[in-house]
Amino acid sequence: MEMLRNSQRAMGLGNRSNREITLEEVQQHGKLSLKKWLIIDNSVYDVTEWQNRHPGGRRLLAHHTGQDATEAFTAFHLDKQLVTKYLKALCVGHLPAEQQKQSPIVKDMHELRQQAEEMGLFESKLWFYAAHLSHIIVLDILAWLCLWWYGIGWLPYIITTLLLTTAQAQAGWLQHDFGHLSVFQKSRWNHWFHYFVIGGIKAASAHWWNYRHFQHHAKPNMVAKDPDVDMPYLFLLGDKLPKIWGAKQKGFMPYNYQAKYFFFLGPPLVLPVLFHIVNITYVFKRKVWTDIAWTVVYFTRLFWMFTPLLGAWGTFWMYMLVRLLESHWFVWVTQMSHIPMTIDKDQDKDWFTSQLQATCNVRQSAFNDWFTGHLNFQIEHHLFPTMPRHNFWKIAPYVERMCTKHGIEYQQKGLLTAFADVVRSLEHSGQLWYEAYHEMP
Repeated sequence: MEMLRNSQRAMGLGNRSNREITLEEVQQHGKLSLKKWLIIDNSVYDVTEWQNRHPGGRRLLAHHTGQDATEAFTAFHLDKQLVTKYLKALCVGHLPAEQQKQSPIVKDMHELRQQAEEMGLFESKLWFYAAHLSHIIVLDILAWLCLWWYGIGWLPYIITTLLLTTAQAQAGWLQHDFGHLSVFQKSRWNHWFHYFVIGGIKAASAHWWNYRHFQHHAKPNMVAKDPDVDMPYLFLLGDKLPKIWGAKQKGFMPYNYQAKYFFFLGPPLVLPVLFHIVNITYVFKRKVWTDIAWTVVYFTRLFWMFTPLLGAWGTFWMYMLVRLLESHWFVWVTQMSHIPMTIDKDQDKDWFTSQLQATCNVRQSAFNDWFTGHLNFQIEHHLFPTMPRHNFWKIAPYVERMCTKHGIEYQQKGLLTAFADVVRSLEHSGQLWYEAYHEMP
């Protein structure tokens, strides 16, 4: 943070206007206001026009208007000196001195980040990611060789499908690394490889992923701000929303049975159905031709490799089967650390508290690290989204120590327990809706 302050002072940020703007004034320029203001390091910025050009998307910026966005700004940006150049023209004033005080937990979080930087934990090991990419390519080649060598019998077909599923799941974790800018020091290199992996290997849109995923990271488990928990058309999550909907006798589904129909409408449908609908809609609506081109590359490669062996329709149905299997892998891993946690409206809490109440960890093992793409360290990943995942285990003890200091629970579970907690949470939320729905006036 000191580096950010020095760069701001050197560029005149915060001095462009001597106007003092109170926190209460900033809060009035939040989501419902025509003018959108936010705070970064005690300076106030008018982002009304900039939000339409913000690389992370309009909604991501809008989620922080009327609030102090310093910690989110620090967490998401690699080259802060470059980014502050864009901020200079947006500065409209600064907070009065009496409102510039940091809370102890915010101060400790800043010190923890500085410690992580001094330990070199934001420096990636390129050999790790090269090995990860290589094993994905090897799995793809082995899948093709299995059918080519042994023919299209049921056993080679099953083995090929499992190999392709594993490659797709692991590519999902790898694109996640590039999307978070955690591999290379230069943002553009991360973006290039992100296009290649998510588009050329997975046939998905990098822009669509950024649009959704950064909202999730900025405001995890916050209703109307995190798209990953905003799905009342199928599931009601947490403790509060089910009660509200139940009391108003709202609901599209029999939510008291959601823990059961989750097995049919959750993991089986996310990638085979929902992914294709929202991904295709996004790229064509926004005319993201780069992502469309990479998708064409993926399907050209897929059908070139497998059509001579399976035919066009056979290749298509194998692709859909792979998506079905991958969908189960993806949903259970990504939701095990979030659905059982606190889900509520944005309370504008500090970065450390808001991330800890929305995330939990799964205990470390070589298998868990590989199987989850290190998302078993969900707490550390959310606190430091640009940190290379192979360093999460190094910062984890310091995070746990800080939790103890501030009386915040640091949750760790076994992998199967984390999976089971997803179902238990859905059952609990569904029962809350049912009781509120049928409560006698």
